[in-house]
Amino acid sequence: MQRTGLRVNVMADAIAPERVEDGGDIPAAIDLRAEYVESGVKDVLDELDRELIGLKPVKQRIRETAALLLVERARRRLGLAHETPTLHMSFSGNPGTGKTTVALRMANLLHRLGYIRKGHLVSVTRDDLVGQYIGHTAPKTKEILKKAMGGVLFIDEAYYLHRQENERDYGQEAIEILLQVMENQRDDLVVILAGYADRMDRFFESNPGFRSRIAHHIDFPDYSDDELLQIAETMLSKQNYHFDGKARAVMADYIALRRKQPHFANARSIRNALDRARLRQANRLFETVSGPVDAEALSTIGVEDLSVSRVFAIADKAREEKPS
Repeated sequence: MQRTGLRVNVMADAIAPERVEDGGDIPAAIDLRAEYVESGVKDVLDELDRELIGLKPVKQRIRETAALLLVERARRRLGLAHETPTLHMSFSGNPGTGKTTVALRMANLLHRLGYIRKGHLVSVTRDDLVGQYIGHTAPKTKEILKKAMGGVLFIDEAYYLHRQENERDYGQEAIEILLQVMENQRDDLVVILAGYADRMDRFFESNPGFRSRIAHHIDFPDYSDDELLQIAETMLSKQNYHFDGKARAVMADYIALRRKQPHFANARSIRNALDRARLRQANRLFETVSGPVDAEALSTIGVEDLSVSRVFAIADKAREEKPS
């Protein structure tokens, strides 16, 4: 299902980058390790490690990109031949695998290194770019681009931009404007396209202009069951909740079963499950506790808050219907 809604995110802790200008004294050498620390890139990557569980290949690609950008900046300061790398990207993977979070960190990273003027990310879908009648698409697309200039434009489910089956679709107009800006203003805007891997492949096949302008294709793997359990505990901890001993085992069973059912969305599905567990916990406390409630009771998710999930009921029904 297509999601909609313009979102503008600004990294509150972003610092003004040191923009290297031509001219002036040329240093004899540059300490790349010191640059790595002083630029704040180390802080961004460390934060990414802390915030995102798993995703090792994604984190490795981000580190490699950061190394390239640090070296290119050093070459520029030393007066060597240099060319601003093409920074447009494609993030492919299933829902809930951290694509938006990584895009936010990438915006901060690029800002700290001076490759974009601002540290903000504008997140959009088709509906933010494509109009419903003649003459509506160009103004919408240009307005979004204006907001994104100096930062990162993140287009989620980018393959919805153009619907080939509809001859009256105006998505192609938005695509042509985007391609022109990606080529002519790549020093002031980074575009990240995101979506399911198979659909993104088909999208690039039908729109070769995008493929030729995107240098970095990053695949986001699904989380393992153990990683999803860690994510669940981290999400609860941030809200001062925790599982009791038995509830943690039930949550592990829930994850294994939920993965096999339709519309599984990795960390997003886990967050939704925890929201429902907290709802059940609140109702349980109201219905069963007549006296004062202490902090421990208010903070504990128990077996009864998880085991009544319809995920278990669906699994039980499937086992009963399975021929022996």
